[in-house]
Amino acid sequence: MRQIHPTMSAEEIPTSTNILVIGGGPAGSFAAAALARDGFEVTLLEREHFPRYHIGETMLPSMKTFLRFVGAEKKVADFGFTVKPGAALKLNQTKREGYTDFINPDPKNHSWNVTRAEFDEILLRNASESGARVIEGVSVTQVKFSPENDKQPVSADWKSDTGSMGEIKFNWLVDASGRNGIMSTKYLKNRRFSKTLRSVAWWGYWTGTNKYSPGTSRENAPWFEALTDESGWAWFIPLHGGKVSVGFVLRDDVGKAKKAEASGPDPNVEHYHNQFKFVPGLKKLLGNAQFLGEVKSAGDYSYNAAGYGGPHFRIAGDAGAFIDPLFSSGVHLAFGSALSAACTIAASIRGQCTEEQAIQFHTEKTKVSYTRFMVVVLGVYKQITSQEFPVLSDIDEDNFDRAFDFIRPVIQGATDTDPTVTEAMVQDTIDFCAHASGFFTDPEMEKEVSKRMDPALMATDGPIMGPNSIAAAAGDDEQAKLVLQRLNARKAISGIKGFEPNFRGENFAGFALVAERGNLGLVSVAA
Repeated sequence: MRQIHPTMSAEEIPTSTNILVIGGGPAGSFAAAALARDGFEVTLLEREHFPRYHIGETMLPSMKTFLRFVGAEKKVADFGFTVKPGAALKLNQTKREGYTDFINPDPKNHSWNVTRAEFDEILLRNASESGARVIEGVSVTQVKFSPENDKQPVSADWKSDTGSMGEIKFNWLVDASGRNGIMSTKYLKNRRFSKTLRSVAWWGYWTGTNKYSPGTSRENAPWFEALTDESGWAWFIPLHGGKVSVGFVLRDDVGKAKKAEASGPDPNVEHYHNQFKFVPGLKKLLGNAQFLGEVKSAGDYSYNAAGYGGPHFRIAGDAGAFIDPLFSSGVHLAFGSALSAACTIAASIRGQCTEEQAIQFHTEKTKVSYTRFMVVVLGVYKQITSQEFPVLSDIDEDNFDRAFDFIRPVIQGATDTDPTVTEAMVQDTIDFCAHASGFFTDPEMEKEVSKRMDPALMATDGPIMGPNSIAAAAGDDEQAKLVLQRLNARKAISGIKGFEPNFRGENFAGFALVAERGNLGLVSVAA
């Protein structure tokens, strides 16, 4: 078993630090480890004491590349988490399930299903072992800004769970405070929620279940299934120790209406068990399993922010954006934005670019990673809520393997970490999901629209436009709206020029990430 290194107490919080990280989840721990391993002074304040419970158990294979970069891959591999060879997704009861295969042709490309309490603790202890000063049981209650620049944070008030209080000054801030998102929600007020992906999750744990596809290379892969009443989807995720996590994600309005029909002594449990009649494949996997008794619930309200950084601060992980967990993107996006935060802070400190360029890079990089998953999730959600229509498959196909071939680069996280994923492959993913999401156009339509639209709006190298901006620009012109939607989906993967070690070197603001220990930062593409 790994050795647990004790973290510091609240009494040991310094009065100042070079870089303050708020939050010890995957984003905060990763950013702290990356910066500390590069020689920067880092202090991390975490509200809870680890291990602590957290939902979100199944991981993408891209996680290995990130873990390797901060020296944590072996620690995770040695723990004994359940190996994840791929994932099955049943979108329609009249077709076979689709399957995304992680281990063929490379058996080492597997991922894991993890219990987040242990997984997150490994990451937090790794940050401490990497040289970061880690203090648990301490909440940041207020961020204070410079009198010379009211947009630049310079100190934070804190309070420990033992009652002690104080202030810590800093030169740089990484806000990885999770869904609370102190910078986005309290100060910037720039968080935007997705109306399309408003949902609620209910889940519990079981023992003694069956396994998916026993005796094959797919054995014990997690199973995801669309509910037959088209109200949402369910998960079946095997964990170590014989436990299986089973949950349902339902549209917010439908989920609440269903729960209101429960009349027993525990509405949560009754409502939860009522959903199994809509997932025959999952119910078969349960077999004669034993339910462990407790049902948990949480709102999965997908959101993003208008920006992810400012003068001397960066926002990472759920503090900035969260997307529906259908494709297990949470930790991947947390690691990616944390690495970007670390690199752009290092670049600014080392004079590799201006702070404005570093902020722009981090914001655009984070938006692109989020948008990739959002486009794919929207396409699959359209199939979930319209199961009799061939959204993700041709009418004569009996499963969704073709769709999975297209969306593999995104749902495995390979677009950000795998140098064999070409720009053409990612473009195919975006084009396919753009079609599935209902904003398919053709070159002739684009040519006609370009004659009547501002050329700046049609430029392929312009900023990504959001739904409100597109609606305002298009007005009553439905063709223009479709074309702008498609163009902006394409922009989500534009600018892929090459690769830096351990991370895809995308070009934003004229720079690419340098994910290289001892040389963390940005490099000019021109140079």
